[in-house]
Parts: sequence; structure tokens; C-alpha cells
Amino acid sequence: MSEFVNLIWLLLVVFVFHDLEEIITVERWLGQKRAQVLHALPGRLQKLMEPSLAMNTAQFAVAVTCIFAVLVAAVVLAAVTLPLGTYLPFFLVCLHVMFLHVFTHIGHTIAMRAYTPGVVTAVILVLPYSVYTYVRLFEAGVITWSLVWSTLPFCLLAVPILYVAHWLGQAAGGLVSR
Repeated sequence: MSEFVNLIWLLLVVFVFHDLEEIITVERWLGQKRAQVLHALPGRLQKLMEPSLAMNTAQFAVAVTCIFAVLVAAVVLAAVTLPLGTYLPFFLVCLHVMFLHVFTHIGHTIAMRAYTPGVVTAVILVLPYSVYTYVRLFEAGVITWSLVWSTLPFCLLAVPILYVAHWLGQAAGGLVSR
């Protein structure tokens, strides 16, 4: 069981390295590519995304911290209750979101035909970690396809969480004078 507890905790390490890449690069990248990104989006999506595309590094870091707090809750609860499996579905939803997020990074990079913040660690850390974790959990019988399929729809809960995290990041920017 300790191997699986370690795999669960490793999600936080992978997330931190991945989001550090984003935090370090996002402000400069948005400064250079913001107009290009907005132009590529449909009109309704432009209005929705525009505030997020104007975030500075500190605001983005606040948003990332909010998301990290959710992941910490999932990891701690899943690791502590792993023998019972009580919070394993919560962890799985977070793992699904991280895994699927890799493909948004790849898609953005292909669409932009250029580097996008987070793509490097998404491909070299998040993707291998996710695949390895799924494989090990399946091999040990800790998860089943039924559990995977039943938790996938809950990935949609990431949307309001991301929205609130970005809103809090933007709000935090208003509290700090430049």
C-alpha cells in the first residue's frame, strides 16, 4: 500500500513543477501572445477569457495556489484513507484532470505553432506520471474501469474551480498596489 500512497503524494510534486513552469513563463508569454490568443478565440470565448489573459505572475500564482489547495485536500484524504478507498474517487478526478490537461497544453502548442507555458512539464512530467499511476493502480486492482468511467464526469467540476481560482487571483491583484 505504501507504493500507492507515495504515488498519490507524488501528484503534488508533479503539479508544483508543472505550475512553476507556467508561473515563471506566463506573464511574459501573455505579453507577447495575448492578441494572437484572443484573435484565435470565438467572440463569446474572447470576452470570457480576456480577464485571465491579462493576469500578472502574482495573480496567476494566487490562482495556482487555490488549485493546489484542492489537490492537497484530495491527496491527503486519499492517502490517509487508501485502504478503505473512501476518497480515492476524489483523487482520481484530480488525476483525470491533470492527465487531460496535458492534451490542452499540446493542443494549444499546436494551434499557436509555438511554445506555450506549461507544455514542457506537461509532456515530460505530467503525462508519464499520470500514465504510470493509472497502470500501477490498475495492475494492483486498486482501481477498475468502472471506477474510472464513473469519476470522469466529475472532471467538469474543475471548470468552476478554475473560474473561482482565476477570479481570486484577479481580485488579489486589486489588493496589491503596483
